Amino acid sequence: MDSLTVYGGNRLKGKVRVSGAKNVAMKVILASLLTDEKIVCRNVPHISSVENTAKAVEILGAQVNFDNHCFEAEGKHINNFQIPLEMGGVIRTSTMVIGPLLARFGRAVVPNPGGCRLGARPIDRHIEGLKKLGAKIEYKDGYFVAEAKKLKGAEYKFPKITHTGTESLILAAVLANGKTVLKNAAEEPEIDDLIKMLNLMGAKITRQKNRIIEIQGVNGLKGVDYEVMPDRNEVITFAVAALITGGDIVIENAEEQNISAFLKKLDDIGAKWEKLDRGIRFIGHGNYQATDVATSPHPGFMTDWQPLWTVLATQMIGKSVIHETVFEDKFRYVSELIKMGAKIKLFNPKVDDPETYYNFNWEDNQPEFWHAALVSGPTKLHEAVLQMMNIRAGAAVLIAALSVPEKKKSVIYNIGQLERGYEKLEERLSSLGARIKRNII
Repeated sequence: MDSLTVYGGNRLKGKVRVSGAKNVAMKVILASLLTDEKIVCRNVPHISSVENTAKAVEILGAQVNFDNHCFEAEGKHINNFQIPLEMGGVIRTSTMVIGPLLARFGRAVVPNPGGCRLGARPIDRHIEGLKKLGAKIEYKDGYFVAEAKKLKGAEYKFPKITHTGTESLILAAVLANGKTVLKNAAEEPEIDDLIKMLNLMGAKITRQKNRIIEIQGVNGLKGVDYEVMPDRNEVITFAVAALITGGDIVIENAEEQNISAFLKKLDDIGAKWEKLDRGIRFIGHGNYQATDVATSPHPGFMTDWQPLWTVLATQMIGKSVIHETVFEDKFRYVSELIKMGAKIKLFNPKVDDPETYYNFNWEDNQPEFWHAALVSGPTKLHEAVLQMMNIRAGAAVLIAALSVPEKKKSVIYNIGQLERGYEKLEERLSSLGARIKRNII
């Protein structure tokens, strides 16, 4: 129930380091279920999504210690194959536990996953892949109940690219009998970070060309000491904060190769950035030129960056079209920006063969869903009372509130969404010159 009061008008300046990647940290914690030996994961962010994932592993019987961004787990005492129903509402990785639990017990009972409700988030792609490996799965009373004496390697082609689905099948296939070939697999760097850790544990995973991943099952995995990669979504958050406030921020551990699609668009709009020896500097100056963006799976423009880019587009000269192709209903936050005076019109572009063009299941589309935004700028945003819809939309409205004129304040509610994906974001923004006050209820 806490809220934030945000004062605009300050240019953000200074240096910052981003946290470890949320979308790696949750998965490497689940990898502790694959071995009885101790795993140590460093640079793990203290955010609710990660903490809830650690709690789920602990409920299953693992000995867990999570302190000072270091997660340690030992799985030799795991004695439970069921995650409580209430945990499904707070983590979206629950189906990823099925493979590791089947390897241990031949049975897994996990709740329907939660997390950000960005469209339907269909897990049919996960479940069908697990069935292809030999799991028998039925849905009953809010749980997925899975059984398999031993998973067997198989070839499976994802009908649509899925980040979490790819990781779910990797975690299931590493201890399966034989070879698994995943086709149309996701290529995100967070997946490669998970693969790197699993291979250090003794897995045999290789990425081939044309979105193919091959996994040769092994008999067991060992412990590991591993450091999680930096969070590229945080990099984009601080970058947009610098650009929209006319600031100057150095992100010390930003990795250029993982945000190349974003940097290319910055070049298109005339934004200033420069590569440093150990990071990237972003310099805000205004006079950005409007350009069009379409989200897509990696190596394209990431869907998580879309809300932040939309905020930046309100300050571009001209009209920008932002086309969301990954999720079917991801523009709900736009109503919050319109409260602030943003000139945004939602519409549905004409697309040939939408079932193939869009990465979501077209049958999940509804007439009230919008897939694109036309943003006219530049527009001076003003103060407002705002809501955070999800993690990245929450960051977007926070950054928007920082861009309003001096001495104007906005109040933002539902900030628990922000805390699911960012560790102490308001404190780090404050260290760069932002004026943010937390209202504790």
